[in-house]
Amino acid sequence: MITDFNKETFIKNFEHSCEKVQKKHFKKNEIITSYIAKREQFCILLSGSADLVRYDFNGNKTIVEHFSPNDIFGEVFYVVSTNNELFVEAKKNCDVLFYTYNDIKTQCKSNCAFHNILSEALPELILSKVTDLNMRLELLTKRSIREKLIGYFSLLSARSFSKTFTLPFSLTDLADYLSIDRSAMMRELKLLKDDRIIEKKGNTITLISH
Repeated sequence: MITDFNKETFIKNFEHSCEKVQKKHFKKNEIITSYIAKREQFCILLSGSADLVRYDFNGNKTIVEHFSPNDIFGEVFYVVSTNNELFVEAKKNCDVLFYTYNDIKTQCKSNCAFHNILSEALPELILSKVTDLNMRLELLTKRSIREKLIGYFSLLSARSFSKTFTLPFSLTDLADYLSIDRSAMMRELKLLKDDRIIEKKGNTITLISH
């Protein structure tokens, strides 16, 4: 395992060091990829933002994850049993790196040394992913809408190193992400403002106390 692993440096090198890596551009609202069993693809978001979404038989959408620059995603992190069950949708214009997990076992024709670096870095990438998924799970296990909102706002505050931050979602998508009813969420947001726990101006939130 790499002891001084730097994710940003790794991604920069990854983009330019292996001929098996593909870089693609997507416009807002385009489908970046769908999760398909046995493909074992993983991707890295270079710029923009995207959501991993699931649609049920009635067309209802659930946001499973939200991706920001340098986040990784793909089938390698999920057990996929049904084709086209999960989609990654671009929320803004995006640049994405694509790589097939099985290619780690296969050297490039140019015999690039980066395959060895990738094999060493993979545990760190997976650890980073597991940490993100654990935080998501912690949010979903909170009992009340208020606890979910405050928990998520606290997470965004910690990531931005500021009490004031901008939501990466529309309010409709935020409700989908937290698996709560939008109308009930709007009522709770008003109560949080009235109780002087948050200030809200558009999609900008300031944590006053919690």
